[in-house]
Amino acid sequence: MRQLTLYGREYCGLCHVMRDALLAQAAGRFTVQWIDIEDIDELEARYGELVPVLTDEAGQEICHYHLDQAALDARLANLG
Repeated sequence: MRQLTLYGREYCGLCHVMRDALLAQAAGRFTVQWIDIEDIDELEARYGELVPVLTDEAGQEICHYHLDQAALDARLANLG
């Protein structure tokens, strides 16, 4: 099963919206790993104000700020 990674901050409203949207459609398609970047300097420097950022298994960005359903579906199809 595919694993996607969602980078964000626990206090970020957009992060919670994207996480909820992903979890609602994940069953049988993919898993979502949540990483709070708040105390990880390297990730804070990389993603900073872009959160939430969704990446694939290779670390390639799928989307940020808002869930781009078309981009997600295309990436999952290409990984399949």
